[in-house]
Amino acid sequence: MAQRIEHDVLGDVRVPADAYYGSETQRALDNFKISDRKPQKELINAIALVKIAAAKANMKAGKLDKRKGNAIIRAANEVLNGKFDSQFKIDLFQAGAGTSTHMNVNEVIANRAIEMLHGKKGDYKIVHPNDDVNMSQSTNDVFHSAIHIAAYLMLEERLIPSLKKLEKALDRKSSEFMKVVKVGRTHLQDAVPMTLGQEFSTHALAVYVESKRIGLARDELRYLPIGGTAIGTGINTPKGYATSCILEINRLTKRKFERTKNTFYEIQDQSAEAFVSGALRNVAIVVSKLANDLRLLTSGPSTGFNDIALPAEQPGSSIMPGKVNPSIPEMANMVCFEVIGNDLVVANAALGGQLQLNVFMPIIAYKLIYSIEIMSNAIDTLAAKCIDGIKANEKLLKSRIEHDMSIATALTPYIGYAKAAEIARLSYKTGKTVKDICIEKKVFGRKTLDRLLDPKRMIL
Repeated sequence: MAQRIEHDVLGDVRVPADAYYGSETQRALDNFKISDRKPQKELINAIALVKIAAAKANMKAGKLDKRKGNAIIRAANEVLNGKFDSQFKIDLFQAGAGTSTHMNVNEVIANRAIEMLHGKKGDYKIVHPNDDVNMSQSTNDVFHSAIHIAAYLMLEERLIPSLKKLEKALDRKSSEFMKVVKVGRTHLQDAVPMTLGQEFSTHALAVYVESKRIGLARDELRYLPIGGTAIGTGINTPKGYATSCILEINRLTKRKFERTKNTFYEIQDQSAEAFVSGALRNVAIVVSKLANDLRLLTSGPSTGFNDIALPAEQPGSSIMPGKVNPSIPEMANMVCFEVIGNDLVVANAALGGQLQLNVFMPIIAYKLIYSIEIMSNAIDTLAAKCIDGIKANEKLLKSRIEHDMSIATALTPYIGYAKAAEIARLSYKTGKTVKDICIEKKVFGRKTLDRLLDPKRMIL
């Protein structure tokens, strides 16, 4: 493989001749052979977006040569368009703070800008990754800002719409099943009647609540420490630079980001990321509860609850012919377990910060973006391939209501708890209905029992 030699503060580095990255990226590739996980495209794009904003702000301030600046902007736009995706392959587990990934972006943009200005890769006299692409910046304000931008956009464009889609699917089923009466369950034992629609309405409301909470968490990410540079003092930035950066970021994203009131805070404190991660954990809890309930309600079909039938999407066994499992809810459960685990990683990384900087930003970025991605995909799949196709086993549910001993609860105001409990136990022991026991014991006449024990009367 043809190579070029680049020089940095530690000495000479051999880099593939056709690579757009440079010496710092190559050192990271050599040093961090830990996993197959790389920074996600959403993070790379957010860094590139900051580079465009910074170049424009530096040109406006008269600090960056316009010929260089425009080449940097064009190169960064090509990064946004995915032209150099293969150049961003540093391992997730790298030197702290994200310097390696940040310099990877700086080097790719610099070398592409050099080409645009008719130079050869590695000729940093034309465009320098630090002096020009990273002008007025530090990893510590760029990387933190990029995490906020990437996560904000993903929450708004992917997760919140996915949650709304799931809420609507559950609402449709709630309306469809609102007149389907069934036995409720507590402690996994029979309880008083309810409708299947009421059961689905609780899940719809839970998803709605979480979408609102995610919106609140998203808003915590609006504040960017751009212009704070190394620790928040803003060293090496020209007057008006931060304001210009924010205005350009908002123009590019069509959002309303703001510069944080205290850049020191956003650089050293990752409580905003931890808050968002916690909100994602709560979404996982709600979605996992839904998946658990669906698996129970469809269990059987001969020996389980069998209240509902889920769409058959996968053969369920390699040995038992005809077996169909609740494969989509099972997938959703596993995604939720992963998201909850990711939250623990984010929490530990956030509390690992020391003094003026948290150095664990690469793992925070990766886990946050990963959780949003898989949660959004899982919710979309759950809505489209499971919820929309659910059918109620109405005949079975009606039969169970007729033999449900818990409807004796409706008699309690008239005959007292003890007498109602005795009737319920007799119903269970003999297999006779509560109504039949009451008629035998002459508790009430049939007409009165038809009214008191009407399941629909017991439902709000």
